[in-house]
Amino acid sequence: MATGSLFDLTGKVAIITGSSRGIGKAIAERMAQHGAKVVISSRKAGPCEEVAAEINTAQGAGTAIAVPANISSKDDLQRLVDETRKAFGRVDVVVCNAASNPYYGPMAGIEDDQFRKILENNVIANHWLISMVIPEMIERKAGSVIIVSSIGGLRGSPIIGAYNVSKAADFQLARNLAHEYGPHGIRVNCIAPGLIKTDFAKALWSNPETLKRATDPVPLRRIGEPDEIAGAAVYLASDAGSFMTGQALVVDGGATI
Repeated sequence: MATGSLFDLTGKVAIITGSSRGIGKAIAERMAQHGAKVVISSRKAGPCEEVAAEINTAQGAGTAIAVPANISSKDDLQRLVDETRKAFGRVDVVVCNAASNPYYGPMAGIEDDQFRKILENNVIANHWLISMVIPEMIERKAGSVIIVSSIGGLRGSPIIGAYNVSKAADFQLARNLAHEYGPHGIRVNCIAPGLIKTDFAKALWSNPETLKRATDPVPLRRIGEPDEIAGAAVYLASDAGSFMTGQALVVDGGATI
């Protein structure tokens, strides 16, 4: 087996939520580079279409399509899956990357609707989307589900506690689904990034003092880049990760050690 073929995604179709920027965009670009057809999805059509066009220019026409969807809407997610099947005929890989965090501060101050939104978008929406693609994966006895969680799910925090609760729940969602769908040849894993330079995490890195506080205890002494998470996703989607399921792959520059 040639080393390249271990990570080959030729013939695979991947849906990546929250892929108009940041980690999701990097994952889509790298999966396309490794041969996958990719579906770019986030709330707004414009940014999705821009990313799909960039990927089609780089990898060839027909590699990427844009299907905007709001993860809080079950109908939107079903349309995302339906449009993917219409364009590419199948779904082999799903990357649940989109997430919400509308609140920074102690848990005692969070509004009920903010807490609900975090749990609904970061846990329940993942469950919805995964449930929509699982039947065809069971039929084929193959599939890879990747949930982008966070090292927040492994630690406490005085400012993003509710978000961390949701990310811990994602680890358990992956374990449960891996248990249920493993006998059908389907793998379900999480990636747990540390602090990555994305718009989503801007509040944690845009201030030089906050950034210094966050990176000083980290062995690599720096923040991560979105592309440094993409390789983990390619690994989990490809034959390279074929014996890995129910796990959380921590990619954090050593922060949690």
